[in-house]
Amino acid sequence: MTADEVDNGWGGGSAELAARTGALRRAVEACRGRLDDATVQEAAAVVDRVESRLRLSGDATVVALAGATGSGKSSTFNALTGLELAGIGVRRPTTSWTMSCTWGAQGSEEVLDWLGVPQRHRVTRNSMLDNPTAAEEERDLAGLVLLDLPDHDSTEVAHHVEVDRLVAMADLLVWVLDPQKYADAAIHDGYLKPLAEHRDILLIVLNHIDEVPEQRRPAMLEDLERLLEADGLGEVPVIATSARHGEGIDELKKEISTRVHDKRAIIARCLADVAATAGRLQEASGMDPAAVRDRAPAGARAEGTGGERAHEMTEAFTDAAGVTPVVHALERSARRRARQATGWPPTSWLGRLRLDPLRRLQLDPGTRGRARTVSRAALPELTAVQRARVDAAVRAVADEQSEGLPEPWAQAVRTAAVARLPELTDALDRAVSGVELPVRTPLWCRGVQVLQWLLLLVGVGGALWLAGMGAGASLRAPTWGGLSLPAVLLVGAVVAGLALSLLCQGLVAMSVRLRAARVERRLRGAVDEVTERLVAASIRTELEAYAEARRALADALR
Repeated sequence: MTADEVDNGWGGGSAELAARTGALRRAVEACRGRLDDATVQEAAAVVDRVESRLRLSGDATVVALAGATGSGKSSTFNALTGLELAGIGVRRPTTSWTMSCTWGAQGSEEVLDWLGVPQRHRVTRNSMLDNPTAAEEERDLAGLVLLDLPDHDSTEVAHHVEVDRLVAMADLLVWVLDPQKYADAAIHDGYLKPLAEHRDILLIVLNHIDEVPEQRRPAMLEDLERLLEADGLGEVPVIATSARHGEGIDELKKEISTRVHDKRAIIARCLADVAATAGRLQEASGMDPAAVRDRAPAGARAEGTGGERAHEMTEAFTDAAGVTPVVHALERSARRRARQATGWPPTSWLGRLRLDPLRRLQLDPGTRGRARTVSRAALPELTAVQRARVDAAVRAVADEQSEGLPEPWAQAVRTAAVARLPELTDALDRAVSGVELPVRTPLWCRGVQVLQWLLLLVGVGGALWLAGMGAGASLRAPTWGGLSLPAVLLVGAVVAGLALSLLCQGLVAMSVRLRAARVERRLRGAVDEVTERLVAASIRTELEAYAEARRALADALR
């Protein structure tokens, strides 16, 4: 929710509240699935509640009277309204339902709907005024929605649930105590102490002060303030009242009207909720509460392309993918084909009797000289050693990347790093299968092959010439440099063919190495994509979520 979406009736502070609430929502989303689910859900509920409140009228301020049975809470409610709305005494020793009284606030009905107060328990104060003077006196309370909550110490579980629900939703809490139970540990530990972070929207009323001798009142108030100080509520105003005789009611009414008039209670309540919730998320995250700072390296350390640990992980994945056997098979196959093309034809025929190394790996060169399919089925299955190596390497990278993170986030990184490892075999299979292995014989080899066949033809021609001359004794062989020309052709062709074959061996070896290196880079690139998708991206997501949570919590707590 942005500041522009907040109703103008909220007055000053709404822009800050909207910004901090939005920051808390970002923090909740960043923490979801990484911190305790109950904590995150509670924080999400607070965000929803604050945003819901922001969408309602800012002209209505919800003030809830809470207290124990016999504290005079309902009497205080009647004294503030000037009407006998809440039953008291023997007819109703405990408050069983929530009663509301509104002072003509525009939009109060939708606020009461949001609070869940039944229509039959709603009263509009202005409609019951028949005294213009009284109406003038009550004008400063315009916008007040006063609630009389059930007794928090009721034996009915439903009453406890109702009190807890509305205490969390009220803009201003007025906690009514009585002289006999003001020091009750159940009240302080169960309700007041948890409200320490909401001290700005809390008032304490010590009712039935008329039942305390005047000389003991200062000491009792001092003792109550001491207890509140121990609860973290030392700055909360304490007002002594006697609802029965009206003592202190005007002071209480003035304090409430001040909060209603300047809208401070609404903004303060929502800001307190946001800050308290952000603090709990921060604590659950294990972050340093004194300084929530951005983790600059987060999101940039998990690229998987640098560092000893990342290199070890890449090598483990490469080994598991069977890259080395495939590259070696391609290298041997390419060398075999090149030697067949550049070798002396009579001797190169012998190489055709051996099975192509690619076919041993079920790699079909295809009709155009390209490996159409690459199947890991012919490769050995991943061994326990290879799986253990991959697992250890991934965990080492996760430990390195999460170093210095609070434990919940470090654990999230470690969990994310190994979460997709069950997909390893299929992912590597698809990665290797997607790489085409070029097995086409280089053009220069084809040229040498043509030359070798020409030499072979020359040699055969020389041999046939010699044979023909032997069959016909009358024939006389021409000479070249004093040597028989047919013999020169025969011997020269054989020597040249063998020499050319030996000469090409070095070129073949260099060409094959270059081709194998290119294929290895392609295969490693495919494996790197698997490493990125299964591990590095997951780690980076967690680190980015941590950085976002830190930034968002810093904004929510500023």
